[in-house]
Amino acid sequence: MRHSSRYLLTTFAAVGTLVLAACGGGSSDTVGGSTDTSSGPALTLVGYAVPKNGWDAIAPAFAATEDGDGTSINADYGASGNQSRKVADGAPADIVNFSVEPDVTRLVKAGKVDEDWNQNAYGGVPFGSVVTLVVREGNPKNIQTWDDLLKPDVQVISPSPLSSGSAKWNLLAPYAAKSNGGQDKQAGLDYVQQLVSGHFPVQPESGRAATEAFLQGQGDVLISYENEALLIEEQGQPVEHVDVADTFRIDNPVAVVNTSAQLDRANALNDFVYTDEGQRIWAEEGFRPTNPEIAAEFTDKFFTPATLRTIDDLGGWETVDAELFGDNGAITTIYKENTQ
Repeated sequence: MRHSSRYLLTTFAAVGTLVLAACGGGSSDTVGGSTDTSSGPALTLVGYAVPKNGWDAIAPAFAATEDGDGTSINADYGASGNQSRKVADGAPADIVNFSVEPDVTRLVKAGKVDEDWNQNAYGGVPFGSVVTLVVREGNPKNIQTWDDLLKPDVQVISPSPLSSGSAKWNLLAPYAAKSNGGQDKQAGLDYVQQLVSGHFPVQPESGRAATEAFLQGQGDVLISYENEALLIEEQGQPVEHVDVADTFRIDNPVAVVNTSAQLDRANALNDFVYTDEGQRIWAEEGFRPTNPEIAAEFTDKFFTPATLRTIDDLGGWETVDAELFGDNGAITTIYKENTQ
């Protein structure tokens, strides 16, 4: 199934690709409004590059609550792995939002995030997405399945797993599909080898940088998050996304940094993203809310894959990161051998 500009992200003002460039890797801003924070308290969010539009909508809603009390959110966005390492090395942050759990685990090991950060009802994950394929308008290469990415004339854009958390999800989706949920690991790795060695012309640092490369004309297919596909479609870009029948659930964690000078306020923001209001905001902005009752309100917005695999199907992040994405992990090795 394919989609063009099907869904409206109601609070996002579409102003073309400059919006994406402005919130790409390494950018900083005050989300959801003015950059003047002198009149009230402010929290620093360090996050991965993609969910800026979600936080832009969350910020004023939180500020309007009794606990928010006019709080502004100063955000620093970039590639998830790089952002995590930066906070571990001492960059200031009150709250973090990364693409993958291991980037939070790094901060737990550094003593900056409490070990029980993910003990709420949603595992520390307020929202997520699924892996999807973005193609040029009209789908000229007739991309429908993971196998179609291996056609001789197809070039694929996806960020580097050496820096980007979204890249890990992007590669886990076909790996899990081809390995039948990890039952035939070699089949999954063989697919990734073919994909990376023959079809990855560039290695963007982050998911947002990959989107920019695609919108600038590179490649035939962008492997991306569903929410990113919805965002650029809403902007009116000449693209559409393909709902892959066998895909992967993306979980994007949020955690409070325990060295924050404003722990109560940071915890209040963390609580807010799980409220019914916060969950609806994420859904309106194209992210899949983790509260099933709120998710049920948006069933018309998000498709149901025939097969939706999860990180738990592959043994959890500790296993997956060690086997596939560690310094000597199988996918890391494939990527380094074919792109460096």
